[in-house]
Amino acid sequence: MKKYNKTMLFVLFTFLALVLGNGGVAQQPPGDKPPANVAGSWTFYTKGDDGKTGTHYLQIIQNGNDLTGHFKGPYQSGGIEGTINEQHVVIKTKTRHVFTFRGRVEGDSIQGNCGIMGHHCTFQGVRTSGQQSSSAPD
Repeated sequence: MKKYNKTMLFVLFTFLALVLGNGGVAQQPPGDKPPANVAGSWTFYTKGDDGKTGTHYLQIIQNGNDLTGHFKGPYQSGGIEGTINEQHVVIKTKTRHVFTFRGRVEGDSIQGNCGIMGHHCTFQGVRTSGQQSSSAPD
């Protein structure tokens, strides 16, 4: 009889631990936010260490965390591919000389660094049309 009582107590405590603890319901990990909205038309303004500036136009199509679309710069144009993780975006052009933009989205603007053929610069992007963000940045 004592062995039966010990087994029942063990089962009861295990059951309570599962129900009252974290083992019963799956929870979303902290910091797991949906990606920021970057769909639409953008103008990116670049400025290199050499003082040269450039204007680039991007049409971004967003499907979850994946980005596609079109790029038009002063010397080349073509498709784009990229990803967005929460507010961090990486966009690469599908052109002869790949232009890579890495930045942080804050509503209707993006700010970050870019590079092409071993040269690096900073950029600021402004959404010119599309799904305008109405939420304040986190």
